[in-house]
Amino acid sequence: MALLFPAALAALTALIVPLILHIARRSEQVPTDFAALRWLRQKPRPRSRLRFDEWPLLLIRLTLLALAALWLAQPVLFGAADRSPYVAIVPGATFDLATYKDSRLHWLAPGFPAIDRPQPAPQPAGPIPLASLIRQIDAELPADTPLTIVVPAIAEGADADRLRLSRKVTWRVTGGTMASAAKPLAIPPLSIRYDADHRAALRYIRAAALASAKRDSELDSFPTDKPLPDKDHLLVWLAGGTLLDSAVKWVRSGGTMIVASDAIIPTDRAMVPVWRDAQGLPLAEARALGDGRLIRFTRPLMPSQMPELLEGDFPAQLRSLLTPAATPGRVAAADYAPLTGGRAYDQPPQSLRFWLALLIALLLLVERWIATRRSRSIAP
Repeated sequence: MALLFPAALAALTALIVPLILHIARRSEQVPTDFAALRWLRQKPRPRSRLRFDEWPLLLIRLTLLALAALWLAQPVLFGAADRSPYVAIVPGATFDLATYKDSRLHWLAPGFPAIDRPQPAPQPAGPIPLASLIRQIDAELPADTPLTIVVPAIAEGADADRLRLSRKVTWRVTGGTMASAAKPLAIPPLSIRYDADHRAALRYIRAAALASAKRDSELDSFPTDKPLPDKDHLLVWLAGGTLLDSAVKWVRSGGTMIVASDAIIPTDRAMVPVWRDAQGLPLAEARALGDGRLIRFTRPLMPSQMPELLEGDFPAQLRSLLTPAATPGRVAAADYAPLTGGRAYDQPPQSLRFWLALLIALLLLVERWIATRRSRSIAP
């Protein structure tokens, strides 16, 4: 047990207040005439001594003030977390409840709902973030709590880094399938802006764009004097010379643009090759620009300079340049068993303020009851 704010115990000095009040408001002595005393020659000397009336009420009030000061000091209890075995079950995995009757069973899903709750439904955004949830459980459980994870043979939601946890995990691979309601990512529409000197290159870009467009009317292709498309479009800029300020601003605000080899772009950062030919020479290079991404061809878009324009996979290559493929998240569960040696995190203490508040409320009720009975007993 510890105090997060021990300086608040200075409020215990308020304990003197009930003592003073009980001394000042003790039962007054009412003089009573007694006939026989008038014949006594020597008057008795009254003796006074310090005493407290209604001491049960005084003790309750002192206790209330002490508990209030302790509540302000924020008492906590370390090491009070549940250390019973914890079993996390990936939705879709097969399991037998009888096997884990002495354990805490939870779905491996956001919020970690108890196993008696309905199985979490697949999320439209994709499979559950398996790796992140496992790391969260490892960080939140006490170091000596046994952890078991039940996962189907094929796991989704893995990341590129092998799991490394602070404890040895019982990794049980069972049957079943992880369900996912995720839809294939929609390919953003392609827009083209060109000038008169690049009309010859326009045919290759238009052919690549039409290879994935549903209708020819969906292709947004205009000269450079037309307004730029929305940020949800991919933009091909076929024009030489210095890139327009409006185009640079469009990229910085989150757009993705690929420009011709003779376009002059901001050179405050180096470009990184993102597409190479069979000899390993770069065909395109890219860099981040603000919140967006800027790509540039390294050669003129002419078959004599860039034979890849005539190859059948050029539309796919162009799309991969503008929309890099997402990192795959599927993995064989047997090959994804967590390793040990990860960082262990300190567990947060359990606050005792709730129980102190409950005790204070109960004592207040008792104090009111005693005070009410006292007032009724002295009423005329």
